[in-house]
Amino acid sequence: MSPDPHGTTGAHATGPHEAGAPGSVPQEPGPGPEPGVAAAAAADAAARAALQRVPVEVGKAVVGQQAVVTGLVIALLCRGHVLIEGVPGVAKTLTVRALSAALRLQTARVQFTPDLMPGDVTGSLVYDSRTGEFSFREGPVFTNLLLADEINRTPPKTQASLLEAMEERQVTVDGQPRLLPDPFIVAATMNPVEYEGTYTLPEAQLDRFLLKLTMPLPERDVEVEVLERHARGFDPRDLAGAGLRQVAGPEDLRAGQAAVARVQVGREVVQYVVDIARATRTSPSLSLGVSPRGSTALLSTARAWAWLTGRDYVTPDDVKAMARATLRHRVQLRPEAELEGVSVESVLDSVLASTPVPR
Repeated sequence: MSPDPHGTTGAHATGPHEAGAPGSVPQEPGPGPEPGVAAAAAADAAARAALQRVPVEVGKAVVGQQAVVTGLVIALLCRGHVLIEGVPGVAKTLTVRALSAALRLQTARVQFTPDLMPGDVTGSLVYDSRTGEFSFREGPVFTNLLLADEINRTPPKTQASLLEAMEERQVTVDGQPRLLPDPFIVAATMNPVEYEGTYTLPEAQLDRFLLKLTMPLPERDVEVEVLERHARGFDPRDLAGAGLRQVAGPEDLRAGQAAVARVQVGREVVQYVVDIARATRTSPSLSLGVSPRGSTALLSTARAWAWLTGRDYVTPDDVKAMARATLRHRVQLRPEAELEGVSVESVLDSVLASTPVPR
């Protein structure tokens, strides 16, 4: 509608009840956002900003592992567990300790050895000679962030003691279930180059881990920075001395978990996740493809990644970003593919490249 030469539009001049005219009816302002909706949006934004600061803060103690730290944050948002693979000396333990300090979480470390018993992890009943009764003594699993160091060095019986804790978030001793703290995740480490004296994790147990993160040897410039920090007096046992402080807390994780649950997922994205999972099942290089639990995990991690990067909806790029870390431990190569030098990473790359992306 073109403006009137006198500065009024035709529509404005037609009605008798102009603003300010005698007898006019005041125009009510349009409805604003509901107070509850605005408060929820502000809480989401504050939680996201706090959690986005965590990798930067952990970087004060650990150099060059921001991707691993972000993966651990995503696992906390999804209430899932993480398998970390890396050779000794790449700061796996330090990363978990620094993360717990930045998030104000309790952490415990268990060195898995061949003689470790299930009760050493979950806790056990201890006889009290003064009272003549048995009392339960909590094991290290009663924490927020459990570092299961070299989990494949302990027998399957002890490995299995973690399954109930990981899946049900409780342990049962003497028939009585005991709830674990919230949040609770297991960060289990594995050494990829030394297999003597180890017990291979069964596929059913591997599938319980939400993510498998790899910590490679650092690039030259990163390693130079590590040594320069040590030359300046950095002590990995003194995180406060490195300037690391709390930048988020359990309340931010709870707000983030609630926000991730509200992230929208279109039908075409759901179909894309299913197509990726089905493509692994028909790959000629794989003897075991991704199960429905794996595709559900990929959807969860994609939602968490979308929210963490500032969106309330999932795109195919979010799925691609989380596919390798979510699926690499859920597939198994055929022996002939291994002999030909095929890797799980190359198979997943091929699957992602060949699966049609929704528009």
